[in-house]
Amino acid sequence: MRIHLKKTMNTEYLTQEAIKLLCRLVEIPRMSREEKDAADMLEAYMKNDCGMNVKREGNNLWCMAPGYEESRPTLMLNAHIDTVKPTPAWKHEPHRASMEGDIIYGLGTNDDGASLVSLLQVFRSMQNEQLPYNLLLALSAEEEVSGKNGMEYLLTKLPKIDVALVGEPTGMHPAVAEKGLMVLDLTAHGVSGHAARNEGDNAIYHAVEDISWLKDYRFPKESQLLGPVKMTVTIVNAGTQHNVIPSECHFTVDVRSNELYSNEDIFNTVRENVKSEVKARSFRLSSSRIDMHHPLVKKAVSLGRKPFGSPTLSDQALMRFPSMKMGPGESSRSHTADEFIKIGEIREAIAIYQSMLRDLVL
Repeated sequence: MRIHLKKTMNTEYLTQEAIKLLCRLVEIPRMSREEKDAADMLEAYMKNDCGMNVKREGNNLWCMAPGYEESRPTLMLNAHIDTVKPTPAWKHEPHRASMEGDIIYGLGTNDDGASLVSLLQVFRSMQNEQLPYNLLLALSAEEEVSGKNGMEYLLTKLPKIDVALVGEPTGMHPAVAEKGLMVLDLTAHGVSGHAARNEGDNAIYHAVEDISWLKDYRFPKESQLLGPVKMTVTIVNAGTQHNVIPSECHFTVDVRSNELYSNEDIFNTVRENVKSEVKARSFRLSSSRIDMHHPLVKKAVSLGRKPFGSPTLSDQALMRFPSMKMGPGESSRSHTADEFIKIGEIREAIAIYQSMLRDLVL
């Protein structure tokens, strides 16, 4: 077992270790629900190189720092292992870490590899320190598809969590609120008939009325961080042939909620105002928020970080406790061809994470 002494754990050493681990990770395909090989590598690294008492649930890995006490609050550091599938537009090899100066190209370097390796190295350097809270590292699977075998499953196996620091590309600024997601499937009903005669009841026309309401309705409460609730009709399907009045029109609505409404609240408002039948695929991906006066937020602000509201979804949606999203890289690079991270961003992330977590009182 190769365990480096604490005295070698300076920022530059941790940065170089993070870079080496990231390059290894990039070369292992790890699309959502296909994270096994990556989880195998990370588990071995955490055990053999870092001396961590790592536990595994499916393709999720977690480790509690020594000295856990139930009476103390628990802070979870979280990043996700999986990636999306690469697009055909890649010019670099997606599963090869290509270094050009300060830049590392490769699938998942920005989302979410840089956060993962940075948080792992920070946990490694602090796991034996005397902290006034319990420190837990959780590397989760299936984040990109909001899968039930990722964070949702892992949380059922973990001890009580009081707050989470979620590593996602935010330019190392704290996202203190995040939009939720709900998908609605609606069906407008009519009566079929022959298009040449004045008969039937066209379901499309009923759908148009409801679509118009969805387009124009504004929920009264708008978030200072996330703006208004956004409802967008994204799929419409009706009819079987040109001369038959359609008896049904199916359409799908993408709903992005703010922290002022639950998904259930939004669902009920829609159902009360449209004639179509409404079904929600799930209520589980809620909007999240953390109080601006929370010690974790205040610590980030004291280091010159600027809080903001994030429109993109993460595993925060599954966390029923305060959480803050903050990590190296930029959200605009995520899911793009020739995704990259800068070495300087990893170095900065490790330094900021350490400064935040040391002397933090929850």
